[in-house]
Amino acid sequence: MEPIPDLMKAVQLVGHGGLDQLVYRDDVPTPTPSAGEVLIDVHACGMNNTDVWVREGAYGSETDAAEVSTWRRGRSTLEFPRIQGTDTVGVVVAVGDGVPAERVGERVMVDFSIYNRPEGDDSLADIDYIGHGRDGGYAEYVAVPAENAYEITADISDAELATFCCAYLTAEQMLDRSRLAEGERVLVTGASGGVGSAIVQLARVRGAVPYAVTSAGKEEALRKIGAEDVILRDADDLVAETERVVDGPVDVVADLVAGPMFNDLLRILRPEGRYSTAGAIGGPVVQLDLRTMYLKQLELHGSSQGTRTAFRRLVRYISDGDIKPLLDRTFRLSDFHDAQRTFLSKTYIGKLVVVPDRHWDTVGAPHAAP
Repeated sequence: MEPIPDLMKAVQLVGHGGLDQLVYRDDVPTPTPSAGEVLIDVHACGMNNTDVWVREGAYGSETDAAEVSTWRRGRSTLEFPRIQGTDTVGVVVAVGDGVPAERVGERVMVDFSIYNRPEGDDSLADIDYIGHGRDGGYAEYVAVPAENAYEITADISDAELATFCCAYLTAEQMLDRSRLAEGERVLVTGASGGVGSAIVQLARVRGAVPYAVTSAGKEEALRKIGAEDVILRDADDLVAETERVVDGPVDVVADLVAGPMFNDLLRILRPEGRYSTAGAIGGPVVQLDLRTMYLKQLELHGSSQGTRTAFRRLVRYISDGDIKPLLDRTFRLSDFHDAQRTFLSKTYIGKLVVVPDRHWDTVGAPHAAP
């Protein structure tokens, strides 16, 4: 095993704003694992929309949607500079006090959630995450609590493994909150993105029937991962088009877009249907006709991240081959601005993954962008 350097390369977020607030450095002190922690040599780290919204300060406040604010609104743990990155995959290279030395050498996937609750308490009221409340995986090394590092032995590449963490945990929590059951129909917006494509697969694992809302050109890719059928998001009448395509009533809407389509999504739901959201890429401030909600006796669920129980379920799904990675391409860590520009374009399907340059030849190159 190579010696651990005193300094490492990392992308630091130095403030709210544009891409210029993301600085690639080669002189960041390598973290030392504290008691109960492991140090991970990062091989790959997936990208997520939360990275962008935190950089932009786009979360607003409860009284001003345009206010510059980070995740958790008013009780933020974000400090600058911060290394973002939630979807960390790598190898344990050192351990802190109280962690068995035998863990060195394990290939691990990181549960990025900081639960702030004891084992057995699945409340997410005090949730935080690695990459926000503490440094994350857009770096050569990261220290995390040992309990958050799960050994993975499945026959899957590091870059592919880095597509699962945040997106699939968020998706599983949305389906848990909305109690999606076998045989039910779920309409998924933003279905070609990381969370949306995860919902399509996880719905199938439950025996439910997913229908995808997406843009033209992505239909076949979504059918390949389990979508029963596809509704184009720019249809003249989303409600009528959904009624035409979906074979029966819609039990659950899993929404990652919101914006102008929000009220139509509630109209699409059957009476006593359930709506779940974990994102609003189409606009967070929406119009709601409350009569639609109360006359149909709908349930509305907000969701963010997920529980330890849900993450362990994902680990089992990966081990059993029940879910498959949807890796669009990889980028070198030193090309982070290009990676985030591509992420913002939304022209890809699935996930984008960043690989430290020192591991590019073994992890990134087979999936490199043309």
